[in-house]
Amino acid sequence: MRLVASLAALLVALCLATAAHAHAVLIAAEPADGSVLAEAPKMLVLRFNEAVAPTAVSLLDAAGRPRDVAIRAVDQSVLVSLPSDLPKGTQAISYRVVSQDGHPVAGSLLFSIGTVTGATAAPDGGVLHALIWLARLALYFGLLAGVGGVFFAAWISHGPAGERLIMWALKIGLVGAIASLGLQGVDLLNLPLTGILTRAAWATAINTSLFPALLLAIAAMLIAAIAWRSPSIGASWRRTAIAMICVGLSFAISGHAATASPQWLTRTALFIHGVGLAYWMGALAPLAVLAWQRKDSLLRVLRYFSTLAVPIVALIAVSGLVLAVVQLESFRALVDTGYGNILLLKLVLVSLLLVFAALNRLVFTPAIAREFHRTRPLQRSIALEFVLMIAILSLVALWRFTPPPRALAMSSDVPLAVHIHTDAAMFQVLITPGKVGQNDFVLQLMNGDASPFAAKEAALTLSLPERGIEPMERSATLGPDGYWHVNKAPLPFPGRWHMQIGALVSDFKKVTLEDDVDIR
Repeated sequence: MRLVASLAALLVALCLATAAHAHAVLIAAEPADGSVLAEAPKMLVLRFNEAVAPTAVSLLDAAGRPRDVAIRAVDQSVLVSLPSDLPKGTQAISYRVVSQDGHPVAGSLLFSIGTVTGATAAPDGGVLHALIWLARLALYFGLLAGVGGVFFAAWISHGPAGERLIMWALKIGLVGAIASLGLQGVDLLNLPLTGILTRAAWATAINTSLFPALLLAIAAMLIAAIAWRSPSIGASWRRTAIAMICVGLSFAISGHAATASPQWLTRTALFIHGVGLAYWMGALAPLAVLAWQRKDSLLRVLRYFSTLAVPIVALIAVSGLVLAVVQLESFRALVDTGYGNILLLKLVLVSLLLVFAALNRLVFTPAIAREFHRTRPLQRSIALEFVLMIAILSLVALWRFTPPPRALAMSSDVPLAVHIHTDAAMFQVLITPGKVGQNDFVLQLMNGDASPFAAKEAALTLSLPERGIEPMERSATLGPDGYWHVNKAPLPFPGRWHMQIGALVSDFKKVTLEDDVDIR
């Protein structure tokens, strides 16, 4: 019981964690995706809605040749130093970064020098994504059908039933857990599938939040396998209880929802959701075997399971509703986003699942009480429940590839970012809210090598030539954060504003950089 208490304390600590992170979303790029430039840029800047860890950035030039690039992270941006001899035409950049929820975020963008050509194409990760999905599905199957099945045998049926399927579920789940870790590394580093055999792929994956979640999942399945062979009921109860706690913790410490705010709520909801689903799915195979064999204990087990199932299903529904509300933020997201579409399909399948569960409880179980030999309808219903459960888990595994609407909404609220880079200096400008009206400007001044730029004074000049608005100059103030600030600068009209930043280095030297920014 000490181990149970320790695991419970770990859950409390996880729930009280204050850091809240979302699935990272690319919010700006300089040069912008699809842009056509007169000259080759020296640097590409990728700005995300949160700090990320870059793992791989590749460049395919207009001649179709892979080129080496240097990358580094600065705050919420990834800076990519580009070759100086890029040919005219369309260049393709592919990137992979790790968001703070532990999920890799990948994407590609194109920019052209001089003219647009069609020689480049972004790589296709379809096969890799299919394997990641399959491994995630196998992991869920092992945790829910395997660990849940052993728990059912110990606590509900008080005897083994459905051993073959449960043991296979545990084996499949262990393979899925190990494969998930290796494939995570391959995905993060943008390696070919053979990269799973390299040390780099595994070392990279171990440094993500997925690793401790998979360790807990593996522990849950191994403890369940040991519990199945326990010589005494008491030992089996203790071990299966610990295994179920590990299942809940595995769901609670990694993934989209686990990093949503408030974490005390989302992590608790994930723990309850995972344990509840393991109880439900784990019961299906043993119940089907008991019904097929017409065991004398069938009716007693059915009634005991059904009594506990009602509050557990209610907890599953409530925790699922909490997670959906946190992730969606609006009903419209059900239709407008891939994440919402998957959730909508899941809700349809869950509704069907509840129908069969109700039939089992209200129709088929009473029928067996009247005529014990009438177990065939119950067997068919349980089989359909099992198929629906697998279909639901298949949908849930797809969430690995879709940022939740919560993250997308956060990305729309972040400041506009403009990066200006010359040999003399590199200025990063954040504009909040980046819309018509009064805006706050934060100027981060750096040398060309990203080292701090020492300036005595700084000023911002704004103009909108297309509307005839002449330059308006505002002095910047150096803040305690080391950045220069211009507050409440008016941008009264939408359009392409010209922005000029002047930094006074000495009485005889001034560095001026300028660029355009689109205000919506």
